[in-house]
Amino acid sequence: MKWIVGLGNPGTTYQGTRHNIGFMAIDALAKRHGIHVTQSKCKALLGEGNIAGTKVALIKPMTYMNLSGESVRGFMDYYKADLADMIVVYDDLDTECGRVRLRYQGSAGGHNGIKSIIAHTGTQIFNRVRMGISRPQPGMNIADYVLSNFPKSEGDQVKAMIEETCDALEFALKHPFDQTMAKYNR
Repeated sequence: MKWIVGLGNPGTTYQGTRHNIGFMAIDALAKRHGIHVTQSKCKALLGEGNIAGTKVALIKPMTYMNLSGESVRGFMDYYKADLADMIVVYDDLDTECGRVRLRYQGSAGGHNGIKSIIAHTGTQIFNRVRMGISRPQPGMNIADYVLSNFPKSEGDQVKAMIEETCDALEFALKHPFDQTMAKYNR
């Protein structure tokens, strides 16, 4: 089984924020394939289904961003899931808004959700889809920025980025991740 973890914060307060773009991608992918991400398990909301003949679990940790690794570890232990079958989807300040960057290893780069996953899995080697949210204007607090909503002016870019992320995730289910990276890292 392949498993895709979208990072974000639970609750309506954070729903449309930059930090929740991972949740938005999971919701869009679930909608495309009629998967309901409603089962409460492993400190997460979970939905299981089939995408292009591949059994998948879509996961939205409910621990808040900084503790995302608890859900990942819980899922791994409960399902005896292989880390090689996981893809993490999350917001990235160092990628411009609207762009998607795929990687299979690296540091957390200051992202607390990724830091938590690295701490709970003991490795920096796992597949990731980084969704660009750009950096804030100089002087703006980063925490305030990531917890703010996307402006209307970026709406089309964000929608297109979510669609591209879903396309990349679908492709990754059937192809090696390095091939997926070659196709989607423009």
